[in-house]
Amino acid sequence: MSRTPTVYDVAERAQVSIATVSRVLRSPDAVREATRDRVMEAVRFLGYVPSGNARALAARRTNVIGLFFPGHDDLDVSVALSPSAGIEVPIVVDDGHLVQETENLYFDEVLRGAEIESWRRGFALMVAAGRGASREALVNDIAGRVDGLAVLARTVSDELLAHVARRIPVVVLAGSERDDGFDHVSASNGPGMHALANHLFTAHGVRDVVYIAGPEDSPDDAERLGGFHAALRDAGIAEGDVPVYRGDFTRERGRAIGERILIDRTPRSIVCSNDQTALGVLDVLEARGIRVPDEVFVTGFDGIAAGRHSRPTLTTVHQPMVELGRAAVHAITARLDDPTLGPQSLTLPVQVVLRASCP
Repeated sequence: MSRTPTVYDVAERAQVSIATVSRVLRSPDAVREATRDRVMEAVRFLGYVPSGNARALAARRTNVIGLFFPGHDDLDVSVALSPSAGIEVPIVVDDGHLVQETENLYFDEVLRGAEIESWRRGFALMVAAGRGASREALVNDIAGRVDGLAVLARTVSDELLAHVARRIPVVVLAGSERDDGFDHVSASNGPGMHALANHLFTAHGVRDVVYIAGPEDSPDDAERLGGFHAALRDAGIAEGDVPVYRGDFTRERGRAIGERILIDRTPRSIVCSNDQTALGVLDVLEARGIRVPDEVFVTGFDGIAAGRHSRPTLTTVHQPMVELGRAAVHAITARLDDPTLGPQSLTLPVQVVLRASCP
């Protein structure tokens, strides 16, 4: 056919009604075998694909859930992709900077959890990332294409989320619960960092410590820093005696801050707000020949897989990143099933994982 086939074309070829075609495509077991075979033969012959938009219009559902993450400002958006010049494969020596690293492994795991739960519940997942002024427009656009939306805390304004929540369920990922009317899903960041720092101070008697924080606009980071300060107070260590460096959750920034810290001296311990930062610090210490944990303890937070394979392996707080993504989708589908639900808040547990960098 020179045009896109429609359900009417299928019905005409199979000599059935369009209602019968719909039943075959939606509930094939409810249709007699002979009729079903005739309809499916017409579908295959014509190359007919059911219209998702039409189904959504009829059901007032898209069967799609949206997940919005902040954009990555360090990406080179002007990069040109060139085709392979031939079949010859070069052999090069990896100097540690050969392959661009994937820094946002937290997002990767949350996304995986959202994909799993969406699939289990019969939904597709639409993922979007925006930065700067484009975030507002992108969130508004994606909200018109999905049945519910999960958004990382503080990536867009509360005013916009309130506007979106008038149409579809909104779930806020990360950060503590606020009286904002949205559903919230987060991990136990403050208590997790408190437990980790408390181990450092009580089990190892550490007093000389440096803290590397994350971005100032990160709600998770604020809670982790709060938990660290609480552990300092419990140990009788003045907050003013502990240097705090501001990072951005990336391994590259962790290396840069590690270099700055070592300009004057090597502290007995470096507590990092996430694993990627800690891995960057370990890179610097290894290059300098500084032994971990003999000369300095290093800790992270998140529990990404790379921490199990670092040299030495990384002590961390494992948060259930996959479960966060699954819980966000579950919250959305629960509200789709019952729009009268009040705001729900779920805080998932974490655990301290002791490894070689701070046994």
